[in-house]
Amino acid sequence: MSKIAKEKNLKQFIHVSALGIDNAAENNESNYALSKINGEKAVKQNFQKSVILKPSIIFSVDDNFSTNFMKLLSWMPIMPLYYSGKTKFTPLHVTDMAEIIYQVVKRNLTCKTIECIGPEEISFKNIILKLINSIDKKRILIPLPLFFAKITAKIFEKMPKPLLTLDQLNLLKYDSVASKNYNNNFDLGIQANKKFEEEIEKYSFNWRNRGQFTKNNFS
Repeated sequence: MSKIAKEKNLKQFIHVSALGIDNAAENNESNYALSKINGEKAVKQNFQKSVILKPSIIFSVDDNFSTNFMKLLSWMPIMPLYYSGKTKFTPLHVTDMAEIIYQVVKRNLTCKTIECIGPEEISFKNIILKLINSIDKKRILIPLPLFFAKITAKIFEKMPKPLLTLDQLNLLKYDSVASKNYNNNFDLGIQANKKFEEEIEKYSFNWRNRGQFTKNNFS
């Protein structure tokens, strides 16, 4: 696509990559991370005025992150915590991500790499706790040694819609937060205001016992 953009003499080319992949790619621990980094390099070579957007985890009602975990937590009494749940994220709501893209186009930004982050830095453990609270369940969280974590990942990745793959487990070792290597959306005056817990409450009723009619007592 970046080659075609150059051939057509387009003024802007926006490429969406991912945040928190650089170290995983450098250490050759994730094929996903390597593919993303190689994609960034190819875009920069093909279209020098490109804008690379590197978002943290994007969430919304139709995502593959919060909804997958709520589905899992709705029936699993025990939830394993990979890397003791210490990995940090800055979750970004899809509408805030759309606003970032809009502002890049509106301001005619070029030749930039922008880290796209939400308003909060949350650990994996706290994300799981917020999801459990939102679906009104009680679950046991157990830090899982890496050896057993890899076994569960290999089992999960054989499912038709894998909940976790070994590649994702390796990537989960690395924080998905602003690295300071590039400007982020807040540095550029592009706000992202939607908070994780407030937004997931709008659709988490799908995984409560009585659906939308359940009264959720948040603690």
